[in-house]
Amino acid sequence: MLNAFASVGVTLFNITLTDINGENLRPRQYPDWIRSDPETKRLPDITLDDLRAKIGGLLQDATRARHNVIIRPRAASAMLIQLDDFTADKAAGAGPHAFMTICTSPGSFQAWLAVSDGPHESEKEAVKQFRTRVKQGAGADPSATGATRIAGSLNFKTKYAPAFPTIEITQLDAGRMVTTAALDKAGLLAPPREEPAPQPPASVPPQNPPTRADKSRHWPDYQQALRGAPLKGDGTHDRSLADFMFCKWAVQRGWSIEETAEKLAEVSPKAQERIRVKADAGYTLLTARNAAAAVERDRSRRQALKGTARA
Repeated sequence: MLNAFASVGVTLFNITLTDINGENLRPRQYPDWIRSDPETKRLPDITLDDLRAKIGGLLQDATRARHNVIIRPRAASAMLIQLDDFTADKAAGAGPHAFMTICTSPGSFQAWLAVSDGPHESEKEAVKQFRTRVKQGAGADPSATGATRIAGSLNFKTKYAPAFPTIEITQLDAGRMVTTAALDKAGLLAPPREEPAPQPPASVPPQNPPTRADKSRHWPDYQQALRGAPLKGDGTHDRSLADFMFCKWAVQRGWSIEETAEKLAEVSPKAQERIRVKADAGYTLLTARNAAAAVERDRSRRQALKGTARA
């Protein structure tokens, strides 16, 4: 199993030990070489070579104590996706695209994919969305975390006692990589979720006054739109609202909806991410349309106010 993960670029593993009730062991119950850092309280990542050298003794001790050895592989060169809670039929369907399939208990399987052109792990939101789409397309457990019991160990759960099943590899194609296009063609990639562009709150005043189109046929400053967007909980600016405001300013300056959508794809990292990762080319057009509708609502509101003032 370690060799299978290594074949798709895995170099590090995080290890968790649980008891028969599924509870994490206390730090003092871990071997010294995988004990958590006393300051961060986090378990360290173990190198492939170290785990190969230590796994035999770890499994022997776990078997005697009825503990589960759970590993979380980490790869730098490919995006790993765990398709969990599969029946035998579902596992067979994903098999041509998986580098490994394992049986975790009677009738329950996991298929592991290594995607060669998926989003980089540093793009956390893109990675999360992509994994969700694959799980949805494959009909897998959406809550799978990418951690698995190691093959050859026993699955210690009270419901299986006393005949605890052994984790077994049922299909192996070391080094197999799959592309996003192949997943899409096989029906294992659900379409991206459509998300309407957010409307700015009523309390946010226009960032720019309406300008006559014939005098201002230049593009707004996207960075200004981003700096003016409100902060989210993580301290970053709301990029969706920045995209919306950029489009609104562009429409106010006389650019068409189609022209604005094309320009947004050039200047907005969020739009580029959605197009590249989610194949969501409609995001820019939807945002531009919503912005144009907001401009029209503002114009109608101003006209109504003028009419009331004259009356």
